[in-house]
Amino acid sequence: MNLRQLEYFAAIAEEGSITRAAERLFVSQPSLSQQIAALEQELGGDLLERLPRGVRLTAAGQQLLPEARAVLRHARRGRRSVRMALGLEAGQLEVAAATSAVAGILPTVLQDWEHQYPAIEVSLLEFPHRRALDEAVRDGAGDIAVGSLPRDWPGPIEHLGYEEFVAVLPDGDPLLARGAVPLETLADRRWVHFAEGHGLAAVIDVCCAAAGFSPRVAIRTSQVAAAPRFAAAGLGPTLVPSHVLPDALLELARPVSPRFVRPVVAYTRSQWQPITAAFVASLRSYPWDTKPDGAFDLG
Repeated sequence: MNLRQLEYFAAIAEEGSITRAAERLFVSQPSLSQQIAALEQELGGDLLERLPRGVRLTAAGQQLLPEARAVLRHARRGRRSVRMALGLEAGQLEVAAATSAVAGILPTVLQDWEHQYPAIEVSLLEFPHRRALDEAVRDGAGDIAVGSLPRDWPGPIEHLGYEEFVAVLPDGDPLLARGAVPLETLADRRWVHFAEGHGLAAVIDVCCAAAGFSPRVAIRTSQVAAAPRFAAAGLGPTLVPSHVLPDALLELARPVSPRFVRPVVAYTRSQWQPITAAFVASLRSYPWDTKPDGAFDLG
């Protein structure tokens, strides 16, 4: 078993066709079929069921696919890390981040980064929940991760600052006359919530539970940028990190009482490489929120 065979197998699984996989990989179909046959012979069974129109994975193939993808990710990361350490390649940076960080923090950070390092190509990997982000980074995704504090993390962690959660209300709502909105005053409203399994859905549920109620849902979305727009349109209040708000909606946002914040960190698996250390420096230049006195820390 070798990396080429695993790459060929993963491509066939993703395309559902040997022909399409061969076109994607720029290899001949007979060569691709030969490599897969050799892999099946070595493993002692069929990985693919050949159908009149394409292929499907056998039970053995379904077991192999996630392992093959993990091996390929590690191999790509290994090549990139060695080249960066040897000074042979510094043109790519892969950033894994929570969806809220992608929507609110990284646009400003990447603008600064682009001015300083215009030759470096940045790829973003976006994750809706902290657990999914942590697991992916543990498995080899990303050169650096940006999000909430991971649990039991064995590698380096850089504490950056806080994100504060604010309520977004429709234009003309009487609660906008207040400096801060007591969260319990929103108990009778129907809410703009996030999709189940989304990290911000858990945040809303925890904050509302602290205020003594469970939010009734008007609409759920998986898009961080869409939630405050739905709230502004009158579909219901929502809670989002303040940094995701566009300028046009700032006047419709208010701190809540009690106040809720969450720490934001950068982390990596083993040690900071020169390129990731430089990205941490750009992250530090972001105008981070500080933790208000008495705020509840969701970290």
